[in-house]
Amino acid sequence: MRVQTQSGWEWQVSNDIFKFIKNELYIELRFFDVAFSELIPQVDETIETMSTDGNCIFFKPEHMISVFKKNSKYLDRLFLHSVLHCIFSHLWVRGERDLFIWGIACDIIVEYTIDNMEKEILKRPLSWLRMQVYEKIDENPDGISAAVIYRELMKTDSETVNRLHMEFYTDTHKHWPKEDKMSVAQNQTKDKWDKISRQSEIKKESQGKDSDKGKNFWQQQVKTERGKKSYRNFLRKFCILKEELKIDMDEYDLNYYTYGLRIYKNMPLIEPVETKENLRIGELVIVVDTSYSTSGELVKKFLRETFTILSETDSFFRKRKIHIIQCDELVHSDITVTGDTDIDILINNFELAGGGNTDFRPAFEYVNNLIDTGEIKKLQGLLYFTDGKGKYPKKKMPYNTAFVFIDKLSETAVPAWAMKVSLE
Repeated sequence: MRVQTQSGWEWQVSNDIFKFIKNELYIELRFFDVAFSELIPQVDETIETMSTDGNCIFFKPEHMISVFKKNSKYLDRLFLHSVLHCIFSHLWVRGERDLFIWGIACDIIVEYTIDNMEKEILKRPLSWLRMQVYEKIDENPDGISAAVIYRELMKTDSETVNRLHMEFYTDTHKHWPKEDKMSVAQNQTKDKWDKISRQSEIKKESQGKDSDKGKNFWQQQVKTERGKKSYRNFLRKFCILKEELKIDMDEYDLNYYTYGLRIYKNMPLIEPVETKENLRIGELVIVVDTSYSTSGELVKKFLRETFTILSETDSFFRKRKIHIIQCDELVHSDITVTGDTDIDILINNFELAGGGNTDFRPAFEYVNNLIDTGEIKKLQGLLYFTDGKGKYPKKKMPYNTAFVFIDKLSETAVPAWAMKVSLE
């Protein structure tokens, strides 16, 4: 007769608990069936909660069994929390954001999503702090996403940030990618979850319309995050590969360098590589359609999203130069953005000038004149935010041009020489 060890028993019981959790969640959220089965249980004795890397769900058996005895519903919520991080791609879209603050922002948006699901097995009493945060989120004109919450947290004092961390802490992000740039394997995991996210959305839509606020809410979240990812990828088309002078620590061995200095005084055995290639944007022009059909809040949303994406992907030169031009049928203003510009102040104080009909030609004529006079020396591209209804230039421009729409419904036919993309 084979004697079962304590660890073996804990592993078996923990797996039974996971099956129980998935079954309970599946009854309420059937469209997440693939997502629930994707994460493979994996023991990690160093954690007191759950964690995921997109492939496994890490847990401590002793903790798992103890919590299940006291409050099994908490484990339902905990597991769903980690799954939603994967659905929303939180593990893979951090970019150069602060790891700690980004984690708090992601926890807030996931907890907000779960609380909006209004499912009996997921319900928990809302603290005063949590209710205050949710009210502020609901009032945000920029829509709801981890990126929006992150921007707010970066302007918040450290004491409040720590309180929010304690309030919304659920799973640990120990197994999330720590590097700014992802490996091939991490990209494959991200692509896998993008596919699962789309499959879940299709299954939800196939169930037909219902009045379930929570089910519809997570779909809005998925669409918001997907739109940001699509626009983020699109902006990379405007990036140019150019060398920026700085020491490339990845391309030489510091030991040989210091050894040479020590043995031969001022003669290192190997010189550091002084250039490192980076995908960066040169000079950029952003034109805003300020005709009567354009909303000021939509323009601010577009500008915030654009500058957030550019900053997080390290796309600016340290001495960058960007023109923000307002134009309806006339050019009304041209604001130059440099490395010293406070983007938040600029956008918050941004006021539309115009209100006439839409004609795209004056803006292009103005930009071409800036190029001719040497004001713009290396134009990488022009982004034109508009509803699309206006007069386009007939000739192709000598630089990349893209018309940006607020959503796919507002897209119209653009000239063959131009690109088009929607924010959502």
